[in-house]
Amino acid sequence: MSSEGFSPADEHYMQHALRLAAAATSLASPNPRVGCLLVRDGKVLGSGTHLYDLFDHAEIAALKQAASRGLSAQGATAYVTLEPCSHHGRTGPCADALVAAGISRCVVATTDPNPLVSGRGIEKLRAAGIEVTIGVLQQQARDLNDAFAHFIRTRTPLVTLKSAISSDGKLAPPTSDRCANQPHWLTSPESRYQVQLLRHASDAILTGIGTVLADDPQLTDRSELPRRRPLLRVVLDTHLRIPLTSQLVQSANKNLLILTSDTASEKKIALLTQCGAEVLPLIEEHEGHLSLPAVLTALAEHHILSVLLEAGSHLNAAFLRQNLVGKAVLFHAPSTLGDEAIPFAEDISPFDLEQSLQRVTRDSIGPDLRVTGSLHDPWG
Repeated sequence: MSSEGFSPADEHYMQHALRLAAAATSLASPNPRVGCLLVRDGKVLGSGTHLYDLFDHAEIAALKQAASRGLSAQGATAYVTLEPCSHHGRTGPCADALVAAGISRCVVATTDPNPLVSGRGIEKLRAAGIEVTIGVLQQQARDLNDAFAHFIRTRTPLVTLKSAISSDGKLAPPTSDRCANQPHWLTSPESRYQVQLLRHASDAILTGIGTVLADDPQLTDRSELPRRRPLLRVVLDTHLRIPLTSQLVQSANKNLLILTSDTASEKKIALLTQCGAEVLPLIEEHEGHLSLPAVLTALAEHHILSVLLEAGSHLNAAFLRQNLVGKAVLFHAPSTLGDEAIPFAEDISPFDLEQSLQRVTRDSIGPDLRVTGSLHDPWG
């Protein structure tokens, strides 16, 4: 469905709607982030953001706000970051509500990513005689909902590989040069804050038992921004080696999921469960490693749409080799670590990975360089 003509005013109001949608980060999942603005004669009548716990979609929230001000949406233009829904879910169809409100025009940033319903909301609006403009700031709108689009098309979460690496492409100094249970900070405080924002925008963070044993990380969202459900911390631990004294276990409060193939350690499973962790048995794929597709299926069953992969060389390589990474965010520190340091991924260079990325952006974060890009288009 192609874009139609739009004006600078359309871009201005859609930018406003996009800011409304962005404000729903970690508050809308597992639904998409959507913003809506109702405008007539240059005046904003109402605005709305979809928040999962409040049920109302952005369009309904905007209509209710206009009504609370004693304003009618008759003849207004609705600016919506995602095509109004045409089906019954937890709420009724937003397309029907906009028709009933008497809007004269609807400006849509992007169509619904679900191929089964894409375009149907627009068809409803047009059938009612409402002018529809499509594609205003489409890419910005899609960027907000990449995880939702990927999930709705594949029924698996979108995996974003995040890694801090030295200028020579290494993850950390050799084990012999490190203190046990202590993280080694390669990047600047500015970069580490950006990582917290990445965690905040994710439903889950995933690592392997090797990282847990080496660094004893917390893997928490320390952005201090609101979220509707805790960041789920996921550990792949085939032989259930996670220490009961680890920071992850000690801080568990229904926000720690341990995936394992060890079902014989009943006593340890019971102790982990008492600590507030969930232990879920999964099948081994080969050579004693868990099946990564089975991992992603398990996370989907937990209503996880987005996963931030913060792991070591083995898991980075495994996810990349199995073509399970959708996005990558690499923070390059200016320091070098040398040939004996721990590699970014087994037999895979971060520089080669960057050559495979699409829609690449590069920016400076303090003294570090951040490289972001996609390996697959989540929207298909």
